[in-house]
Amino acid sequence: MKNPQTNDLNRREFLLAAAAVGALGATGLLGGCATSTTPAPDSVEPSAPEASPPPAPTPETAAPSAGSLPYDSVFPPHEPLGRGVGVMPGRVTWVRDAAAVNWDGSGFWWQTEHFNADTLRAMVADGIANLAGADSAATGWNALFEAHNARTGTAGGYRAGQSIAIKANMNGAGTFGRDENSAMSYTTPTLLRALLLSLVEDAGVAPAAIAVYDVCRIFPQHVRDLCSEGALAGVQFRYFDEGSPNDAVADPNAPLVWSADVAGDTNTVPTCVSEATYLINLASLKGHSYGLTLCSKNHFGSLMNSSRLRPPEAAGIHRYVSGQTMGSYTVLTDLFANHLLGGKTMLWMLDALVVATSEGASVTREAALWESAPFNGGFTASVFLSQDPVAIDSVGADFLINEPAVTSRNRALDGNLGVENYLHEAGLISAPPSGTTYRDGAGGAVENLGVHEHWNNAVERLYSRDRGEAEGIELSRILRG
Repeated sequence: MKNPQTNDLNRREFLLAAAAVGALGATGLLGGCATSTTPAPDSVEPSAPEASPPPAPTPETAAPSAGSLPYDSVFPPHEPLGRGVGVMPGRVTWVRDAAAVNWDGSGFWWQTEHFNADTLRAMVADGIANLAGADSAATGWNALFEAHNARTGTAGGYRAGQSIAIKANMNGAGTFGRDENSAMSYTTPTLLRALLLSLVEDAGVAPAAIAVYDVCRIFPQHVRDLCSEGALAGVQFRYFDEGSPNDAVADPNAPLVWSADVAGDTNTVPTCVSEATYLINLASLKGHSYGLTLCSKNHFGSLMNSSRLRPPEAAGIHRYVSGQTMGSYTVLTDLFANHLLGGKTMLWMLDALVVATSEGASVTREAALWESAPFNGGFTASVFLSQDPVAIDSVGADFLINEPAVTSRNRALDGNLGVENYLHEAGLISAPPSGTTYRDGAGGAVENLGVHEHWNNAVERLYSRDRGEAEGIELSRILRG
């Protein structure tokens, strides 16, 4: 794999520099007034890897200093709601490399020749290290597993034999059918392969311990071939394939229980989820006919009931995402809180390489080129990672609703302030605006899920921790090209 660095720093020095910027932001030395930082009660601070003092941050990783530009987000401003979680509480890592995507608009967007596999492999590895404040992907993965385990009351990191289920978003792959040449959006196959390679080669997870799933859609043959060859031989896929060994199977002993009276089918999760030790949520940064879809809604593809093709409709839950009003109960918050789904998730990701304006729209090059900086008429070519589900969906919502290339093509999102209702409910989970008593699906109380707020403006994109505050989101950047 080629070294993606564009200057003279070697890989270890580069990653240490990225971690240093996050530390500076958290301690108030980067751009704002210094503020003492006492970790939130449910945050985890594993010992930092031993290393020499890192070099000065490079332009690739340095966040803009706190400037004087006015607040300009479509969303109304508010203080951070909730407390950041993760090994670096509230951190969302944004990795962008313009070299990752080279699609000229011909063929299907997902074809492997439109992506640089080595660049994507490096983006995932560097993102994992940065998210954990580590100097390599290997130590980063270990820190992420340890932080998740500490939060759930388990000591240590990943142990051989533990299983991992990855929830992909295959909604556009042969929607309601088996057409493998869909032009709609779904998880980028080359990114999925890069994530799997990092799990196997950096984290030391055996391929056979990994299951990639989406219970009501298909995984086209080209995806399964790409993501199970070579070092990935043995990776399992579970999806809608009745009569096949790959068919997702419901676990009747793993019901998904809502915190409110939701009229609809009883739901369970598939056995690949109920039997997994950990989940990874690989969602898409994407517009939707209801506004947007991010990590929480990705779990609509984790529900199993009487309808194999349309379980959310049978479950009666679409009304909780269409026409949301602030201060109302929503299943999107419940999905974060549920012990079988959000409770097992040790990593949340957003695939933002080629962003679709809606789940039902064909992906075209023209519509996928973003106007705002640093994209400047290019592809987003980005991946977001976090251990804080509320923070990563907050960042994703800010990017989508403030991007003219998306809102000009998606009237359901343009100016739709209700799409953040679930984030307010999640940030204030112990006393949400709706008055709902959210439970974890097993009767347990939920005290904190993560932190929700908005950036200051669409140029600087600074959150509270970026400005030196003790609480809030930190957007840690690795930007190339």
